[in-house]
Amino acid sequence: MESRYTADPVRFPGMDTEALRENLLVQSLFRPDEIVLNYVDVDRAIVGSAVPVSKDLELGAFEQLRSDAFCERRELGILNIGGEGRIEADGRSHEMTSLDCLYVGRGVKKIRFVKSASAEYYLLSYPAHREYPTTLVKKAEASPVTLGSEEASNARTIYKYIHPEGAESCQLVMGVTILKSGSVWNTMPAHTHERRMEIYLYFNMPEDACVFHLCGPPRETRHMVVRNREAVISPSWSLHAGVGTQNYTFCWGMGGENQAFDDMDFIDMKLLR
Repeated sequence: MESRYTADPVRFPGMDTEALRENLLVQSLFRPDEIVLNYVDVDRAIVGSAVPVSKDLELGAFEQLRSDAFCERRELGILNIGGEGRIEADGRSHEMTSLDCLYVGRGVKKIRFVKSASAEYYLLSYPAHREYPTTLVKKAEASPVTLGSEEASNARTIYKYIHPEGAESCQLVMGVTILKSGSVWNTMPAHTHERRMEIYLYFNMPEDACVFHLCGPPRETRHMVVRNREAVISPSWSLHAGVGTQNYTFCWGMGGENQAFDDMDFIDMKLLR
């Protein structure tokens, strides 16, 4: 597991492209037969992946956590962005198809990703102070919300998996946004939420496509070119929005002070610079 130390609003204005990408962009995820993890200093988030192609992979303990098991003091969201697969949590089996999401609660001792020719798992974890039951949410069971318009090029459907009215958790909130064909903008008008940090995983993009992800304080914005299956760390002080070369899908996940999906500080478009 790699430890990452991110930018702050004081250092941010002086960062060049490489420094910005080194701090906020997570690349090289989804490596065959590997578990890849990044421990982020912001709210102690962990973002990563597991791809058990030819062998089972077990999510163990790591030095950074100083624990006997990964979920000893944590909760974990697992989104399958690939094909059919299976995950075992303390011996209980969970069959996963594309865009199914598994919430693993605090206290689970053994997490195993069973080998699969097509399953690819995205992992997002935060500390937890109490236990909630491990819960599988199928794509068809996720709560959909339709936002935006074709006229504004941001027609999109948000599917909420881990949230107070779905799979309950301590602080993790997690879901997927799918942009309609012909729409390219996400999260416009842009916003921040001082009480939570967020991580985006962009996926279902052709290899020659990209998203120009906007970040930073409203009056000091920057952009990063993000490609398929790359994740962006968004601290609470940073806005987050993006525009793609075509429609795309992204997984959003948050942890922090509350779980209110609509707790956002919207930014007047006239203030953006």
